[in-house]
Amino acid sequence: MLLNIKNLHVSIQGKEIIKGLNLSVNKGEIHAIMGPNGTGKSTLAAAITGREGYEITKGEIIYKGQVINDWSPEKRANEGVFMSFQYPIEIPGVSMTNFMRTALNAQREYKKLPPISAGEFLKKMESKKKLVEIHSKLTNRSVNEGFSGGEKKKNEIFQMAMLEPELAILDETDSGLDIDALKVVAKGVNQLKSKENAFIVITHYQRLLDYIVPDFVHVMYNGKIVKSGGKGLALELESQGYEWIKEQFDD
Repeated sequence: MLLNIKNLHVSIQGKEIIKGLNLSVNKGEIHAIMGPNGTGKSTLAAAITGREGYEITKGEIIYKGQVINDWSPEKRANEGVFMSFQYPIEIPGVSMTNFMRTALNAQREYKKLPPISAGEFLKKMESKKKLVEIHSKLTNRSVNEGFSGGEKKKNEIFQMAMLEPELAILDETDSGLDIDALKVVAKGVNQLKSKENAFIVITHYQRLLDYIVPDFVHVMYNGKIVKSGGKGLALELESQGYEWIKEQFDD
């Protein structure tokens, strides 16, 4: 099992957001997590990736057989955990090329490998750019600076392709995307999926799942996963909304 979350409780500034969540993810699987706004979906992603300010008060996050509750975000990233943010930040003055080469070499140093050569890096970069259909004019600019929402999301999928994580978490990566950008992002995810990695796709709407077909769909409400199923569950949510979930699971 790649990821096993047991009875997880997470608080932000003393307020409990995640309230006893359980989730298991195996290699080769895509898990979609849906639910109304404010139910803890992004908090779950932050807890898995070790974001500062999110306090695990109870339970365990087990990744590749190890409890990672106390691991730094850097260690988690080096061990193959990647997160695509809902609102990617801009890094003025840092080119995408330098950013990606630095990130790859940090990963290689952690694994006690030599730095990637310039030729090998450029070859890999060209290959991944074609995969996610990202234009060179974007990779030649500073990280996300002046990018549209869709360009930022494409850029993050490109970063994911370059880093080749074992566990990729997409936090509402469909937010603000037009249909063409959505298809490009989905194509990148579908082509990067393998028997050796897994994806957690956090989304509010079913439309992303028209292009990224999940193995499992989980509904989150009030800090817990309250219902799980297949692709059909996402369609049910799309047709009925979240009111029936609220009525069924309100405390």
